[in-house]
Amino acid sequence: MQFFQAPLTAVLCLSLVGQSLSAVAQAGSPDSADRNRPAYRSAQLQGDERILHALNRFTFGPRPGDLQEIRTMGLDKWIEQQLHPASIDETDLRARLAQFPAMEWTPAQLLYRAPSNAIIRQTIAGKLPLPEHGALRAVYENQIFRFSEKKQAKDQKKNLPAGLDPNTAEASQMRVDLSSAPEVDEQQFARILSLAPDQRVSALAAMPPEAADNFFKSLRPQQRASLVRDLTPDLKEVVLDLEGPQRLVNQEIIAQRLTRDIYSSAQLQEVMTDFWMNHFTVFLHKNDEMPYYLVSYERDVIRPRALGKFEDLLEATAHSPAMLLYLDNASSIGPDSLAAERAQLRPNEKKRNEGLNENYARELMELHTVGVNGGYTQADVTQVARILTGWTVDRPQRGGEFQFDPRRHEPGAKTVMGKKFKEHGEQEGRDLLHMLASRPTTAQFISRKLAIRFVSDDPPQALIDRMARTFLSSDGDIKAVLTSLFHSPEFWEAGAYRAKVKTPIEFLVSAARASNAQIENLQPLANAAREMGMPLYGCVTPNGYSWTADTWVSTNALVTRMNFALSFAANRLPGIANTWTPAQRTETSSPNVNPTAADPTSEERRLENLLVEGGVSETTRAAVLQQFEQQKNRLSFAAQPETLASAERLDSVFAPYLTRNDKTNCSPVCF
Repeated sequence: MQFFQAPLTAVLCLSLVGQSLSAVAQAGSPDSADRNRPAYRSAQLQGDERILHALNRFTFGPRPGDLQEIRTMGLDKWIEQQLHPASIDETDLRARLAQFPAMEWTPAQLLYRAPSNAIIRQTIAGKLPLPEHGALRAVYENQIFRFSEKKQAKDQKKNLPAGLDPNTAEASQMRVDLSSAPEVDEQQFARILSLAPDQRVSALAAMPPEAADNFFKSLRPQQRASLVRDLTPDLKEVVLDLEGPQRLVNQEIIAQRLTRDIYSSAQLQEVMTDFWMNHFTVFLHKNDEMPYYLVSYERDVIRPRALGKFEDLLEATAHSPAMLLYLDNASSIGPDSLAAERAQLRPNEKKRNEGLNENYARELMELHTVGVNGGYTQADVTQVARILTGWTVDRPQRGGEFQFDPRRHEPGAKTVMGKKFKEHGEQEGRDLLHMLASRPTTAQFISRKLAIRFVSDDPPQALIDRMARTFLSSDGDIKAVLTSLFHSPEFWEAGAYRAKVKTPIEFLVSAARASNAQIENLQPLANAAREMGMPLYGCVTPNGYSWTADTWVSTNALVTRMNFALSFAANRLPGIANTWTPAQRTETSSPNVNPTAADPTSEERRLENLLVEGGVSETTRAAVLQQFEQQKNRLSFAAQPETLASAERLDSVFAPYLTRNDKTNCSPVCF
């Protein structure tokens, strides 16, 4: 029985990734005789299920107490409040975000104070001056040392004697070994740790570059955490900057995003920020400058317009350096432009630009507006690319802003999808964006994506048509389109309840919210997202991550989620402590279910009764049993004593969490 129980419990919990049961259990417990199978439901969700459905779709998952709060406020009033986030008190969130001061800087400030590799190369070449003094000068000196060390290692590898195998011991002796971490000097570390915070940071900044590099490389994770634990946010960032400025930017942009998703009370704004960041996706590691521009892209372009007018959002992304660099429009030059003519006069000069680039033009239509079936041709793509020549970025390696360069702009009139655009410089692009944002095919494309995100993987066409009409009549008002969706009968159909599978990000964030976790270190969540195939800002291709279940539901994906759930529930993630209080385990039997029966079907029904308020659908039940069979086949040696003992250990992890917590009235394992 224990062998069945542990994997079935895990698979059942992880298969129900489309819901959060921390709040479901707050809805009240029906008699055990009624809980084994859901009773007949009306076509529309009612009562607490309606509230829970709204919480699961409009937020990253309910928190303990959210259900009661909305009961008191009223669901319609809560939805209206979410649609107007400026009215929501975010004092707690602002306090949490204060630990990331660098996330308020402009790209130029970030690149200066946390220099990229390009900034360091320019400094070495004498094109940029070293900061005169202080910790910032130490940051640059440390990076110059690291850059020189890497270059030396690369040169040594390149200059190995001809015919010498680079993998031999002789070759290894000829290379500088930069991969091995130096030993920790415990006395030095203890001495630095004993200093007052400002003195500690000064001591780290005063280290010679090689000594600083060795010191930071030698730190174990626990030592690194203790080194900054009592520092102010500004001092903590100085230490992180001394250790690695690019890492500082990469880690903080992810940490602030997770902080907002988990702790913001304006949840719909964060959900829509996530939606538009995915729709207008930009890859974090496109180049050295991209992380620096992404900070501003999310903060200044996407989030303020997430519930505004679509055309405003479209134009803001089109003018964003992050988008122009990601899809290469910043380097695009009109074939007949003044810049192209001048390039022809210098045939021997190394060309930095290849001419007309159609990447952004293609994705602007296919992914951002009318969609792949939007009625455009390859000729239209070329014409759009010509219109957008000259839309570039001023000195991107130094954090420059959008710039329209008339020398790069293709002269003459252009025609796109039957509409003629007279020569008018930058205004041609603005007129193009207006045309694309206003087209019925764009209304259909955006409405369908929203319906997939909020309703189902295959939303009804009648719903999409209704949303599209609202889109067109409101000039692309996102609030109005969402209101149309929220008030639609399709959204509240009983069949939509628990019908969506969460993406890895939604799964992880909802786990943190459901458990009311105390989080000092967000890196384990970022690592888990990467392991589940959805690193934040990590989608390389411009189509973004999928919102549909087929991408995220597989045996390997569920096992990865199960491993995270085990670690999370047992408080094994460093810097994360959930506040669940294990309750005394009780098992309530249901009619026709024999708790001692050692077969998967009976055991699934018993565990379903314990874990899932209202039961699950036949589809989910079949999927649970199928996944269990696959796991059982992998453990075909289960009869061996050591395997049974392993199953007992797994079961012991789940056992304390199989019943509702008497204080919070929630089932915390299943999200």
